[in-house]
Amino acid sequence: MGAFMLLMVSAFTSVFSSGPIGTKRELVNAAYQAVQGECLNWEKADLSDAQKVDCSAAHKFEVTGTADITAAYPSQAPFPNAEAWAKIAQEHCAQAATSYMSGKLDPKGKYGVSTLNPDEKRWSDGYRQLRCGLQVTAPSGAALPSYGSAKTQDQSNVYDPGVCVALGANNTVGDPIDCAEPHAFEIVGVVQHPEGPFLPLEQQDKVMSEKCAAIAAEYTGGADLKAKGLLVTWDTRAEESWAVGSRKANCKVGAVPQGNNLVAWKGSVRNPNGAPLTTSNPPQTTSVKPQAEPTGAPLHSESGAPSGSNQPSDSGKPDKPSSSAPTTTSESG
Repeated sequence: MGAFMLLMVSAFTSVFSSGPIGTKRELVNAAYQAVQGECLNWEKADLSDAQKVDCSAAHKFEVTGTADITAAYPSQAPFPNAEAWAKIAQEHCAQAATSYMSGKLDPKGKYGVSTLNPDEKRWSDGYRQLRCGLQVTAPSGAALPSYGSAKTQDQSNVYDPGVCVALGANNTVGDPIDCAEPHAFEIVGVVQHPEGPFLPLEQQDKVMSEKCAAIAAEYTGGADLKAKGLLVTWDTRAEESWAVGSRKANCKVGAVPQGNNLVAWKGSVRNPNGAPLTTSNPPQTTSVKPQAEPTGAPLHSESGAPSGSNQPSDSGKPDKPSSSAPTTTSESG
């Protein structure tokens, strides 16, 4: 019954997968029938096993609406290239996501605007309907599991304790990775800021410095991080994130940087005899597929000064792409 392509608006680019295109099947893939508020999950790279699931269960796409672009792209219109798809997605799905979230979509949060688009075969047959949605992705664009409707979840861009994130090219932070592999940071905890007016970054730094030191001491069993060439780092939340309710921030451990450059290290600093970790997204504690161009911002050091070459107003984005291409997949059904 054709195929869909998965495209992230935030990256404005698309890469075709090698999955089957235009495969005929008697059953229509669930993605073709999904409506606003429904959630989809899949395991296969070509999305051929996509199924509707309860949004409380693990899922990779939450539908925010549908869009028919027939008027702008009649039957004789050529199949859009990556740039055109990005424009289409921005024009037809960005507002749908904002409306779906009642205007409270964190621009720096964990949810990104996505679309399920018809592949070239279905396009040539005249199919012009898009599924707009929200998705949690790693820096490479790889889909991460989400739990609960985005409408009710804290949108803070955080990982669970125990997750390690890769060190990418050009001093960037990448996808979750096994802690036995070289990585930039190990997540040791999450701090929940209280409700109230925006806390200026210097005040957030003060709060995070104190709380992350205590969290790291408990996580490591009081290990001497300095002797291991490591230090405690943390994230801050930008004012626009704070305004829509994002109040969580990660505490992390990383190697002492060399100048402005992050340094990869191996292993975990977790106390093997410590209490079991409390996680909200268990599958995110495992690594995802490798990426070519991981991105992200270096974090704060114990002194509150930037620990890397970038100096963003919100350094808490180890799991969102800023320039790398997402993984675009074909879906047959």
